[in-house]
Amino acid sequence: MGKWKQAGLVCAGVLGGVLISLQFSAIADKETRASLPVEELRTFAEVFNAIKTGYVEPVDDKKLITHAISGMLSNLDPHSSYLDADAFKDLQVGTQGEFGGIGIEVGMEDGLVKVVSPIEDTPAYRAGVKPGDLIFKIDDTLVKGLTLNEAVKRMRGKPKSQIRLSILRKGEAKPLEISLTREVIKVQSVKSKLLDDSYGYLRITSFQENTGAAVVKHLNDLYKPGPLKGLVLDLRNDPGGLLNSAVGVAAAFLPADSLVTSTDGRTPDAKHSFSASPADYLRGSRDDYLKALPPEARKVPMVVLVNGGSASASEIVAGALQDHKRALILGTTTFGKGSVQTVLPLPGNTAIKLTTARYFTPSGRSIQAKGIVPDIVVEESADGTSTEHLREANLEHHLENNTSPPAKDAPAKPTTGKPAPVKPKGGSPKDEPDESSELPGRELASKKDYQLNQALNLLKGMQIMQSKR
Repeated sequence: MGKWKQAGLVCAGVLGGVLISLQFSAIADKETRASLPVEELRTFAEVFNAIKTGYVEPVDDKKLITHAISGMLSNLDPHSSYLDADAFKDLQVGTQGEFGGIGIEVGMEDGLVKVVSPIEDTPAYRAGVKPGDLIFKIDDTLVKGLTLNEAVKRMRGKPKSQIRLSILRKGEAKPLEISLTREVIKVQSVKSKLLDDSYGYLRITSFQENTGAAVVKHLNDLYKPGPLKGLVLDLRNDPGGLLNSAVGVAAAFLPADSLVTSTDGRTPDAKHSFSASPADYLRGSRDDYLKALPPEARKVPMVVLVNGGSASASEIVAGALQDHKRALILGTTTFGKGSVQTVLPLPGNTAIKLTTARYFTPSGRSIQAKGIVPDIVVEESADGTSTEHLREANLEHHLENNTSPPAKDAPAKPTTGKPAPVKPKGGSPKDEPDESSELPGRELASKKDYQLNQALNLLKGMQIMQSKR
C-alpha cells in the first residue's frame, strides 16, 4: 500500500507540474483539477507500481515518468512530443540554421522513421535519401521500439563520424544500405538566381530566424541589374519552420498590415491574427529588415511553386499570397500541416512541443490534412508524373479538418476540378531516370526543371498581356 501511495503522489506531482508549465489561468487550473479522472489515475498508479515492483529489471522513476509523458504527447498527433534536454537544445539550435547530423526532416510511421524531406546541401540529400523512405535500422540498431527522439539522437553525432542507414523504399525489391558522413549542418535557407530576360528566381528551403532578412538581401541582389519582369518564389520541399519568419516573408510581397494568417485554439493565447506588420514578424529585434526591401517587390508579377513537400510555414505563405491574389500558385497540392505547435519549457532544460491551435489562411480556409490546392496544377515532369510525397493525411493520429469555416472569395480551382493524381515513377531499379523527371533542386533553377519552366512561361504570358493593355 505504501508503494501504491508513493506512485500516486508521483503521478499527482507530474500532472501538477504539467498544468503549471502550461500556465493555465487560476480558474482554468481549478476547473481542470476538479475534473481530473480519478479512476484512470488509479489505473496509471497501479501500472506504475507493477512495473516498479515486478519488471524483470529495475527501472528508474524518472525514466518511467519521462516515457509516460512522451507517450501521452506522441499519441495526440504527429507533431506533439516530449523534448529531453538534448532534443530541446537541438530544436533551439536548429531554428538558428545550424546543427549537427545528416540533414533530414523525419516522422514516425508503423514504428519506423519516415523521411519527410531531405534538407538541401546536406549529406542525406547528396546521398540520394528521398521523401517517403522508411529507415528501419541505424547502424546495427533496429528502429522498431525506439521513440522518434531516440532515433534522431542516434542519427546525430560528431562531424566526420560515420553512420549507416538501412532503408525500405517503394519500388525497390531489396532494402538499401546508405553510408553517410555526419556534418555540421548549416542550412542556407534562401537562395536566388537572376534568369534570362530579367526574371528572378527565389528559393526558400526552410523558415529560420534570419530568413526574412535573407529574402530582402536576395531581392536587392536580384534588382541590382535593373527591374524584374517577374519573380518565381520556390517553396517546393520546404518543410516549414518559424511562424514569424513566414509572416515576414509574406509581408515582403503584401501591402502593409494585410492579414497573413490567423490561429484558433482553446486558450486565449491560441487565438491570434498575424498581419504584415513589424509587431507580428519581428521577434525581439528592433531593426525592421523590410525597410530595405526594393519597393518594386510588392508589385512584381509572381508565381509560387509548391509540391507535396511544402509544409507548415511555406503553406502559410502560399495561402496568404493566393488569398490576396498577389501570386498564382503552381505545382501540386501541398503537405497539409495546418496546426501550430507551442514549445513549453519544463524544469531540467526539457520541454514539451504541444499542438495548441489550427491556423487559417486570410479567407478563413483551414488546410489541415488537405493542403493548398494550386491555382494551376502542374506535375513535376512533362509526362504527368510526380514524386510520391508523404502528406499530413497519411500520418497516424493526424488532426482532422473538421473546423474549417466556409471560404470567402476562395481562389478559383483548376479547370480540371481537382489535382492530377500523384503517380510514383514506375520501372525497375535498373532503369535510368529520364532527365525531364529529375527532382528539382540538384541544380539551382535548372533548365530541366519542368515546373519552373512552366512558371516562367506563365510569367512571360502575363508580361505580354500587360504590354497589350
